[in-house]
Amino acid sequence: MGLSERFTDLREPWRPSHALLAIPVVLIVVIASVDILAPQDIRLGPLLVIAPAITASFAGALPTGVIGLLAVAAQAYIGRQFGVLSSRSMVVQIVALALLSALTVCFALIRERRGRQLARVRSVAEAAQRVLLWPLPDRIGPLRVASLYLAAEDEALIGGDLYAATRVEGGTRVMIGDVRGKGLAAIGEAALLLGAFREAAHQHTSLPELATALEQSVCRYEDDFESQEAIGECFVTTLLLEIPDEDHVIRMTSCGHPAPLFLSPGRSVRVPRLRPAPPLGVGCMGPTSYAVDAFPFEAGDTLLLYTDGVAEARDRGGDFYPFAERAARWTESSPETLLNHLRRDLLAHVGGRLGDDAALIAIHRDSTAPRPGHHPARINRPDGFRHGSGTIGPRH
Repeated sequence: MGLSERFTDLREPWRPSHALLAIPVVLIVVIASVDILAPQDIRLGPLLVIAPAITASFAGALPTGVIGLLAVAAQAYIGRQFGVLSSRSMVVQIVALALLSALTVCFALIRERRGRQLARVRSVAEAAQRVLLWPLPDRIGPLRVASLYLAAEDEALIGGDLYAATRVEGGTRVMIGDVRGKGLAAIGEAALLLGAFREAAHQHTSLPELATALEQSVCRYEDDFESQEAIGECFVTTLLLEIPDEDHVIRMTSCGHPAPLFLSPGRSVRVPRLRPAPPLGVGCMGPTSYAVDAFPFEAGDTLLLYTDGVAEARDRGGDFYPFAERAARWTESSPETLLNHLRRDLLAHVGGRLGDDAALIAIHRDSTAPRPGHHPARINRPDGFRHGSGTIGPRH
């Protein structure tokens, strides 16, 4: 960065660091004034080095250099006031102050360069993570959707939790999952499953067949992600959903993943009873090993999907986050507002930091009429429906 560019930085819109520059300036004025007014046996001039030192903590090299020059000028002014500017002691103090200011500017330059390098690396990492975990659209067919991801790993946007949604003929398929482990170490397996789902969701007509295809993908490549210490311990809990456009029903296949919450207006929260199969990666199984559970999903209802990082979050006293009870407070909110409330409430419960990755998806069915000329759904429909569920909170 050239000198002209640094002056351009100073002409940028006002920032908090610009206001902080008043602190070292005032400090220089105060130290110089007190030194001049104090008895001759008291010398505070050497304290002027504090000004460029503290400037480097919040400003760049150019402001730090300017403050350093002001400190040297103040030291020279003090010497001139006492008539000792050319004395050996004063010359040594001025030279020492100038050298220390120059060193401070050098450290500020190094910090700026590393900061730019870190910003570039972070930008690339964020782009890669966003490509891996595509943000869900606000609307998918007749559904309004919102998603939230809270990574436990510092400086990470994603970790071992995953979700995806895709349109198929006549409806929407959604997946949410949780890779064993957390943070960046689990991203590889999450990437594998996401890629497999985006392809297989369009090739298999039923959820059990889709689950089988994902199971085969995990079993095929699990050796690439397992360490010697974790052989046979890599698995992924997954919940697969199928939501037809026209039928007010939702079908689910659980591979060891917790059941979602059904939110209805009036603070009603229902927990469906699922027949879960083992998590993906435990052992390659066929379609007959996976059950399909179907439940009513009426207009105005909201489905809340989540991972263990939400339900198993603990406060300092070790108490779990009361997820269902808290969700019941915002059953009539839009998906985005619902997740915003839950995010603030969850972080407040754990003291601002999660111990595991957490993902949430809110899916709301609008009361929209079918579009003219819209063909019937062609995704498979099971022979019967299971409507068993538990209810938390009052129902009206």
